[in-house]
Amino acid sequence: MFSWRRLQENSLFLFPSVILTLVLGIYPLLWMLRFMFYDYPGYGDELFVGLDNFERLARDSEFWKSVQNTFVFAAGKLLITIPLSLLLAVLLNKSFRGRNLLRAVYFMPTIISTAVISVVFYIIFNSYNGMVNQLLMKYHLIDQPVPWLGPKYAMLTVILVAAWGAVGNYMLLFLAGLQSIPQDLYESASIDGANAVQRFRYITIPMLGPIMQIIIMLAIIASLKGYESIMVMTDGGPIGKTEVMYLYLYKLLFPVPTGPPVEQQLGYGSAVGFATAIIVGLITAIYYFMTKKMNKVF
Repeated sequence: MFSWRRLQENSLFLFPSVILTLVLGIYPLLWMLRFMFYDYPGYGDELFVGLDNFERLARDSEFWKSVQNTFVFAAGKLLITIPLSLLLAVLLNKSFRGRNLLRAVYFMPTIISTAVISVVFYIIFNSYNGMVNQLLMKYHLIDQPVPWLGPKYAMLTVILVAAWGAVGNYMLLFLAGLQSIPQDLYESASIDGANAVQRFRYITIPMLGPIMQIIIMLAIIASLKGYESIMVMTDGGPIGKTEVMYLYLYKLLFPVPTGPPVEQQLGYGSAVGFATAIIVGLITAIYYFMTKKMNKVF
């Protein structure tokens, strides 16, 4: 039965969340939508420029290069993270001594600050006195230090670091999905003579389908929006080889000059932010509709 008192009580509980959403979500969005059409450095007068910011965006080779780098980074991270996290989840779903300790160890990178992780790996992959090069040279696998953060290997290095930090999170989600699968299915398959590979192929993968769809969508969004480890390890360099969309946007909105003073570009940054949001939204929507169509077919 409808009750005004119950409605008022529920509204009081929702009020703080609504206020936070308006202040931290809706207002910044409206602010960005407004300043897309202005030339505004963060101080002084606002100059209305109409669609000039979008014309500049269309000709901005640095931005489109960052889009390309973002796709490379996201694809590499996904190709490592999803299979590895699924493999770890399957292995750690078995009963053996020390299983809970290993789960905690693999999940630990998820709760450590990305900045801290990136600084540690920056030291590890240092070209001159990094641990990786020292070990490789000690065992005579290389003759001279490898520039892991140089133009040739920088993208691969940041992908490996980002994947290492994300595996534990998706492993936990896969574990939750694995533990929801009835064990009777595996027992019946074993009685029928199915081996471990066949049970994984015909029981585990199909039963994980719905949660895997969600996990991959979350991983796609996180990979397209990721930039923290790149900012700490390479700052988009060298020569823009690891510059991704959200790092490029960050530099426009919060410039940190390392040489001559750099002007803050809130107007153009708002246009870039809108474009990056559209790109991420389109990729996510394409994935969603493709998987939805596949579900209907199969």
